[in-house]
Amino acid sequence: MRTTADIGPLITRSPNIRRGRPHIAGTGVTVRRIATWYKMGLSPEEIADEIPHLTLAQVYAALTYYHANRDEIEADLAAEEAAVEELERQHVHARQRTG
Repeated sequence: MRTTADIGPLITRSPNIRRGRPHIAGTGVTVRRIATWYKMGLSPEEIADEIPHLTLAQVYAALTYYHANRDEIEADLAAEEAAVEELERQHVHARQRTG
């Protein structure tokens, strides 16, 4: 099993912020959020434009964390997607029962 790589004080975790997910220090912006936009094709500069209170350095720190800990972030993204799909399935099933 791979361990998490620490990239310094720009990325942090706290059990009280975003359920302990890695996030940009001093913000509630998760690495997962930055990685999602990056995977959608946004450049680091575009991501920084979308979240104006972040610096470009903070966006790059999040992307560095993502690339250094890709398995962790991808597993989190997959778990979130599975949870959304399950909720959608339950919703459709409930609507079919009520008619």
